[in-house]
Amino acid sequence: MIGTTEIIVIALVILLLFGGTQIPKLMRGIGKGVKAYKDGLAGAADDEEQAGKADKEQTDKTDKEAGDAKH
Repeated sequence: MIGTTEIIVIALVILLLFGGTQIPKLMRGIGKGVKAYKDGLAGAADDEEQAGKADKEQTDKTDKEAGDAKH
């Protein structure tokens, strides 16, 4: 497990490497990346859901046509 001391040391090293003015830009970029990732996951789920609905509609249409052909 990472303790409080290790977190403080890591934060200080990041501050020294990037400087105080670059950290907000870095965090903003990380935030945009996470948001884009979440949007991509949500979009993929929506695409799968729509594909499932389209498959069901196609199956229903095929079943109806087959039923009409029997009569």
